[in-house]
Amino acid sequence: MTAGLLRAQDASPPSTIPRQALDDAWWTGPLLAPNASTLPKGHLLVEPYLFDVIRYGHFDSEGNRRSVPRAHGFGSLTYVLYGLVDRFTVGMIPVAGYNTVSGEPSSSGVGLGDLTLNAQYRLTLFQGGGWTPTTSFVVQETFPTGRYDRLGDRPSDGMGAGAYTTTLSLYSQTYFWLPNGRILRVRLDVSGGFSSSASIQDVSVYGTGEGFRGHARPGDSFLADASGEYSLTRSWVLALDIFFRHDANTRVTGHNVLDPTLPIVQFDTGSSHALGFAPAIEYSWKSNLGVIFGVRVIPAGRNTSATITPAVAINMVF
Repeated sequence: MTAGLLRAQDASPPSTIPRQALDDAWWTGPLLAPNASTLPKGHLLVEPYLFDVIRYGHFDSEGNRRSVPRAHGFGSLTYVLYGLVDRFTVGMIPVAGYNTVSGEPSSSGVGLGDLTLNAQYRLTLFQGGGWTPTTSFVVQETFPTGRYDRLGDRPSDGMGAGAYTTTLSLYSQTYFWLPNGRILRVRLDVSGGFSSSASIQDVSVYGTGEGFRGHARPGDSFLADASGEYSLTRSWVLALDIFFRHDANTRVTGHNVLDPTLPIVQFDTGSSHALGFAPAIEYSWKSNLGVIFGVRVIPAGRNTSATITPAVAINMVF
């Protein structure tokens, strides 16, 4: 596929087929892969997402299928980014959600998830006719602002991880002109996350019960996301993300204060990985205002629930 794209880039479209201008293509971005380009100085981007994570069964670490109650994770995630200078963008990503699980209590109300702060520095910038992609280095710090333990009889109130997480990413983006003269915008983002330990009391998102006192150490994570966006018209775009995520083992260690005679509690969740895709369609009214509709699909994998997540987002730049 890459070789074909390179040949398409090298060969200019026939003179009878006009080559689409960059400013004639309006984008909102694909459903998952963030933009490698930073905002111009003084500009603000606000992009709220609404989604529903529909969970089915999953396979455990030994490859055995395990049935789990069908669940819905209704959520909202919003990118709020500001161009501090032309090559440096800062911002935050607040999250909120509400969970329902068949046969179990739903969340007691809408809860806030963990808050992420974002800093992005642009290294290179794509120029029309050139081969250098736009690239950026991104640092994100996630703070444990969401509930994750002392959940009582409502584990579905858990919205966070209880740990500080530092994520380092490299984003890249470039453009290809296809033989029909239309633009294909391509992104490749890679990220690695590293978390602190989380102190746990009682019922938690880590599967502990009443009386538990201890810690969880989330494993490191890796994410790679490749996306393509095809400009059908100035306003309409077809998009697709293909991504892979790996999470290392999380270890939980502690004891039960309700019965001191019980042995030390220690267990591993096992590593997990997920390979998924997210098709979407974009529509923009203006170059700075658009909407995207899509669905993220993750088949069941190693320690990974099968999920289907319909989502919609509005992209606004001021």
